Formats: sequence, structure tokens, C-alpha cells
Amino acid sequence: MRIREWLHTRADSPRQNFTLLLSGFSLFTLGLALVGAGQYLFPPGLNAELIALGGLILIGGGIILASFGYLSLSVLRILSFLDKKHE
Repeated sequence: MRIREWLHTRADSPRQNFTLLLSGFSLFTLGLALVGAGQYLFPPGLNAELIALGGLILIGGGIILASFGYLSLSVLRILSFLDKKHE
């Protein structure tokens, strides 16, 4: 029951969900830029590989944040609407 309440509160805050989506997209873009910088702007070596690794970590975090924001915006909102309709 507590999970259901948390899902309803999460679905009823579209501004926060959209902020999560945009934050995830921004983090993904920054990570992609770091991977590109590590590949093309730095000479081959350990520094370039570490920058690319940091970029990959940011890409992963961005994907997770954006996915959570997107699911909260779409799927949770639909489930919340259907659940309130049956009550």
C-alpha cells in the first residue's frame, strides 16, 4: 500500500518528472561530449581513457535519470489515472 501511495505522488508531480527527464538528458549529453573529447581532442593515453570512462559513467547515470523521468511522466500517469477511475 505504501508503494501505491508513493507511485501516486510520483505520478502527480509532472514538473519534477520533467526536470528528471531534462537532467538525465543533460547528463547524457555531457557524458557523450566527454567521450568525444577523450576520443578526438586528447592524445592517446591514460588521460584520454579516463576522460572517456568518466563520460561513460555520466552517460549511464543520464540514461537512468531520463528513463525514470520518462516512465514517471507517461506510464505512472496512465496507471494513476486508471487506478483512480476504479476507486
